[in-house]
Amino acid sequence: MNFLASLLVPLLLAGVALFALHRRVDVYDALTAGAMDGLRVTVRILPALVGLLSAVWMLRASGALELAAAALEPLLLHVGLPPETVALMLVRPVSGSGALAIGAELIDRYGPDSLVGRTAAVMLGSSETTFYTIAVYFGGLGIVRTRHAVPAALCADLAGFLASAWAVRLLFGS
Repeated sequence: MNFLASLLVPLLLAGVALFALHRRVDVYDALTAGAMDGLRVTVRILPALVGLLSAVWMLRASGALELAAAALEPLLLHVGLPPETVALMLVRPVSGSGALAIGAELIDRYGPDSLVGRTAAVMLGSSETTFYTIAVYFGGLGIVRTRHAVPAALCADLAGFLASAWAVRLLFGS
């Protein structure tokens, strides 16, 4: 079985090559055309990505995330979210790597088996980097007006954060 698994990728590539040969498709030209399209998309979305990542690190360095946590603590406790995760909830829609760093910091500080650590881990897996995703996909397609995509995606992120906290409490207790 292990031998068959090791042949899966070469067989798949050979199958694609044979299918292209049967259809009389120039595989090399198709490959280079696809690579050129990928480079064009990268050039179009790069400015938005640089701006987003810069904004995330400025928020962290300014102390604004700590102020937001203090201001939102009563509301967060009321809906069942650990106040320590507010930085994660604010950064996650903007930056996956920033959110991962904050999640790792929370797990390191409070422990992987703590309510905060478990909630942070589930939040990281239950939400999306909304603005990054919108910048990549909408920027790649040249769409300037996102209409209802951003509010809908942020509502989905909020639902994911709430569901994460509630699931951790349900499965592991307070």
